[in-house]
Amino acid sequence: MGFKDLFNDFLNRRPSDQERIPEDTPDADRFVEQDQEIFGRIENWQKYQEGFYRFLKHPFRVMMEEPYTVLFVSVPVALLLFIGGFVSMVTSYGIGALFTTTMIDDVFVFALLIAIVPLGLLDFKEAWRVSSVEASLPNFFRDVAGMNDSGMTLPHAIHIVSEGEYGALTPHIRKLDTEMSWGVPFVEAIRRFGKTVNTPLAERSVDLIAHASSAGGDVSEVLRAAAHDAYEFFNLKTERKNGMMIYMIIILMSFFVFLFVIGVLSGTFLTTMAEAGEAVSASGSSSAQSFMGNVDLFLYNRIFCHSALIQGFFSGLAAGIMGEGRVVGGLKYSALMVMIAWIAFRFII
Repeated sequence: MGFKDLFNDFLNRRPSDQERIPEDTPDADRFVEQDQEIFGRIENWQKYQEGFYRFLKHPFRVMMEEPYTVLFVSVPVALLLFIGGFVSMVTSYGIGALFTTTMIDDVFVFALLIAIVPLGLLDFKEAWRVSSVEASLPNFFRDVAGMNDSGMTLPHAIHIVSEGEYGALTPHIRKLDTEMSWGVPFVEAIRRFGKTVNTPLAERSVDLIAHASSAGGDVSEVLRAAAHDAYEFFNLKTERKNGMMIYMIIILMSFFVFLFVIGVLSGTFLTTMAEAGEAVSASGSSSAQSFMGNVDLFLYNRIFCHSALIQGFFSGLAAGIMGEGRVVGGLKYSALMVMIAWIAFRFII
């Protein structure tokens, strides 16, 4: 039983108006102060269980449960790194270093990676958890329904099922078993189960089971229907992901083809043009020099680097939308392709 349930039980057990001590008695003030102290502690506890206060108290736990909250840390750190690097570079080398070197580009790339990599990793972990839960949910509902059909009570059936292995769903099932062993009604316990699991499929299935059970339907049939619905939902989601895999591969391959073309262009054509321009300048021929011009190989490579970084970042987001239906799901691909593009232009091209 949670803290809020204990608090509600405490309120129910408080003396009624007829049983309370009259306010003109010497002990009345002492009881009022005790009540105020208790309610103050409860309000303080509730304040630290939600919102920004909860993040300050349990930052790592909140970031694991809600990956978006990591942006409260990663984005300020990335901004501090970029601003600090910019100020340090200008102070040490002057404003001209922004145009004659790639140091500011390197600082920007590392700041971008610091901002998106933590969210990409935590989102990948959360996506794996959700996938594991949704894959095990139909089996859990089907097993409980089968045991309930055999004559077992729901608490006994859930207790037997909790001894099995259901991947990421296992600790939630054991918590459900514990609550029902304490005498919590099935509808209330299953609602808490859905809220704790915190996946769209689990919430939908639990809502169906709770409403049908409250209406007085056969729990076994409801569980079996929820298992079938969860199984179909998971299969459709898997088929969609498999069907879009070819488009994700095309996006990734197009990025590498783009890098290869730029590498060939920079290593052959632009290099040859730059060498020819230098030879013409050395010869002193004004007509040839005006025709050939000067090829700034550094400028071209920097522009190509920027275009590769931009394409890598947004191609990763597009791959996330196509493969997983979520923009955030593509951050891991964006971070990988941005890092590959930076390494290619700094050490290969």
